[in-house]
Amino acid sequence: MNWKIQKLLNGETIVSKESGNSMLPILRSKQPILLEPVIWESCEVGDIVFCKVKGNCFTHLVKAKNSKRGLLIGNNRGRLNGSPKNVYGKVIEILSKP
Repeated sequence: MNWKIQKLLNGETIVSKESGNSMLPILRSKQPILLEPVIWESCEVGDIVFCKVKGNCFTHLVKAKNSKRGLLIGNNRGRLNGSPKNVYGKVIEILSKP
């Protein structure tokens, strides 16, 4: 299991750095973020969450919420990635990149 998921499931708040530019200009590649544990039901449209879709972990925006399907997540460039209920963390702070 992904170490980040394990720590979040254990109730820990963690610092994560995800690579990729799909969240520009909100997040830059490898920009540190602070994630706190969360359940998908408490997330809202516009939140940035750490989740797993089809075996891949993403830090993406919540685009929509459906009580049966879960959260519709996507990047900041218009792409949608799926509707997971496997949401483990929520971004509570975007940290400065050194």
